[in-house]
Amino acid sequence: MSLIAMIQAAILGFVEGMTEFLPVSSTGHILLLGHFLGFESPTRTFEVLIQLGAILAILSVYFKKLLDIGLGMFTDAKKRRFVLAILVAFIPAAIIGGLFSKLIKAYLFNPFVVCTSLIAGGLVLLVVDEHEFEKKYDDVMDFPLSTALKIGLFQCIAMMPGVSRSGATIVGAMLSGATKRAAAEFSFFLAMPTMAGAFAKDLLDNYKFLAAKDIGLISIGFVMAFISGLMVVRGFLDFISRHGFTPFAYWRIAVGLLGLAGLAIFG
Repeated sequence: MSLIAMIQAAILGFVEGMTEFLPVSSTGHILLLGHFLGFESPTRTFEVLIQLGAILAILSVYFKKLLDIGLGMFTDAKKRRFVLAILVAFIPAAIIGGLFSKLIKAYLFNPFVVCTSLIAGGLVLLVVDEHEFEKKYDDVMDFPLSTALKIGLFQCIAMMPGVSRSGATIVGAMLSGATKRAAAEFSFFLAMPTMAGAFAKDLLDNYKFLAAKDIGLISIGFVMAFISGLMVVRGFLDFISRHGFTPFAYWRIAVGLLGLAGLAIFG
């Protein structure tokens, strides 16, 4: 495990945590950055497994609320419905990911797809952020199961790298009547089973191909993703409440255009 590879893993892990919960596509960013850094990831496993750091970051921030929901769902119908809503939203991605994850990684995990998806997603965010949707839900605990299912279907679009899991779920929630803050918070909760499932599936599929140096690099990326993920989760809801999603839309478009330029120049 060379020093250069360790530095690259640390950079990619930090970017993963910074972008995982923002509507900018963490997988797209680390695939694109890894391409230009020359980082080699066997079977694209590094990009998926370091998400565990971001998962633990959001679990640590929401631990008290999760504990309250977990203990209260047996006696509180509202909390029980919320847990069921998260499970309903998770099912579509679990099915599609379980059936097609290898095909998706083989054919869509490439820089050109990432760049075009970043740009297209940025344009969608601009339109959504400017549009005034009917606001029916200001609290994630009030989302009906039908709304949760719609959000779960939107999450499936994010199987394409560059789309953004959080971006797709936030847009789906807002189109269903959620406020920006409620949409982002539901996306946080849905991230937990979704990312944990992706991590478990990828580890089960590829653990036999991992060498000692791969595990070391994944560990470095995991730690950095945890640190940067904590920074984002603690401030994101307040930020989007004040500024909306337009800054992220312009960021996506800029990164996508720069990526296409880099591909044209450097290959």
